[in-house]
Amino acid sequence: MKADVVFINGEVITVDERNTVVEAVAVKSNRIVIVGSNEEVKDCIGTQTEIFDLQGKTLLPGFIDSHLHLILYGVNQLAVSCKAEHVDSVAVMLDDLRKKALETPKGEWIRAWGFNETAVEEKRYPTIGELDAISVEHPIIVSRTCGHISVVNRKALELAQISENTEDPKGGVYERDQGGGLTGRLIEAANMAINEVASYTDGELRKAMKISSDHFVAAGITSIHDAGGYGPDSYRLLQQAVMDNDIRVRIYAMICSLNNSHEFVDKMIKAGVVTGTGNARFKVGSAKLFMDGSSTGPTIATRVPYTSDSNNSGILYYSEEEIYLVLGQAHKKGYQITVHAQGDKAIEMYLNCVERALEESPRENHRHRIEHAGISAPDLQERMKKLGVIPIPNPPFPYEFGDIYVHHYGDRVNHMYAVRDFIDNGIMTAGGSDAPVTDYNPLLGIHVAVNRKSRSGMEIGKDQSISVMEAIRLYTRNGAYASFDEDIKGSIEVGKLADLVILNDSILHADLTKIKDLRVETTMIDGEIVYQSKGLVKNQIVHESDVL
Repeated sequence: MKADVVFINGEVITVDERNTVVEAVAVKSNRIVIVGSNEEVKDCIGTQTEIFDLQGKTLLPGFIDSHLHLILYGVNQLAVSCKAEHVDSVAVMLDDLRKKALETPKGEWIRAWGFNETAVEEKRYPTIGELDAISVEHPIIVSRTCGHISVVNRKALELAQISENTEDPKGGVYERDQGGGLTGRLIEAANMAINEVASYTDGELRKAMKISSDHFVAAGITSIHDAGGYGPDSYRLLQQAVMDNDIRVRIYAMICSLNNSHEFVDKMIKAGVVTGTGNARFKVGSAKLFMDGSSTGPTIATRVPYTSDSNNSGILYYSEEEIYLVLGQAHKKGYQITVHAQGDKAIEMYLNCVERALEESPRENHRHRIEHAGISAPDLQERMKKLGVIPIPNPPFPYEFGDIYVHHYGDRVNHMYAVRDFIDNGIMTAGGSDAPVTDYNPLLGIHVAVNRKSRSGMEIGKDQSISVMEAIRLYTRNGAYASFDEDIKGSIEVGKLADLVILNDSILHADLTKIKDLRVETTMIDGEIVYQSKGLVKNQIVHESDVL
């Protein structure tokens, strides 16, 4: 047997059970066929074999992001970015919106994303009056970085049929001023609902999906666990884009809609499309509901009021019984289940539901998850282990939002995204970026998991720091386990899918404070190179003797 591709002279981090590091890998078709030394791959080199000389650089299993929103990330690339380097004030952001309005046909939406009131000079949200001053003929929406809060103009409220007399939706708020007038700020469920009104065409969504896939592949991401978009059409469009090869990354698609998530889950359960349906490129994932809100909003549901506001303990979308009525049924019918739960109160309520579901319908290897698992106090960790629940924390969050967490939650940051505790307690855990909420780059996630410092340099729960190898596992083998895929991907082992990533240097010998500065040079999915930057030495070698 002659291999199609061989990698030699590398730092090959296999992420197998023993964290073995070797120097060479051989690939045939879409599978890994040899893992070992340069000498061991020598015999499978033929005249048509492509040989990559890694020159000591790191070769890893393809990164698995266990929680992000592919469509949301993509459509944001079509909108005004409040995270752009030059946007340092509300005034600058408003100027960008004015420019967008000039090039947008009247009546069409003007959208901005990534706004963070704590990161602008004025330390406030834009007002409805400021947005109206830009245009009364375009609906305008400015989405906060968390994706749970937005500010809109009166044209947008009109299209959404929201007036001063409209009642707040359950789990959400149409913010009003002291006189009862709408401020334009929409919180949680109110924000989720208007995003369905501010919808995109199928063509725009397909364009957005391709953008997302291209960006993710360039970052070494070969598989994602998609955490849902606005509306059930997202599911159909994702599958079509995969079939048409507009999306190259493998997708484990959670059964979730960001608005009225219970309705979509109910429909899927009734349709009988169960977790695991699909193939290696697109597979049905866990049934997911929203429990609470944003960690930076802040709107997460906590057992004790916020450190920053003694009268605020957050927002809940559903009662515990309502959660159980949907997810208890899903569990009984064989689904993997999960929730968005950031605050310790929301986490506790969900664990109560899992415990009840397992008591009423015992099931081995259910691998129920919990997305984010923000404030995971020790008593909650103990219950996660007992119940076999897999938390999916977001390692990069403390980098962008850590200073905000200290302000809102005080000492509770010591158990936020508590990866060190999860590992030490024998709790299986995997990492996700939650893009577009924050940067999708897995190397940034690994960097922050190791260093636990915010962008400003503040330590955020330093005791939750983990090793480089542990952080790599979060984004590879553990991610595969969380989607029941550990037998086919997540590590570099013979027989597994050839999803591989080459870095521009050695990650094991890198300065720990500079891991985020490493770059992906090559990404391979299914044995095919789908991304390649400059810098890699590739040689077509005819004679076997040239290898050593």
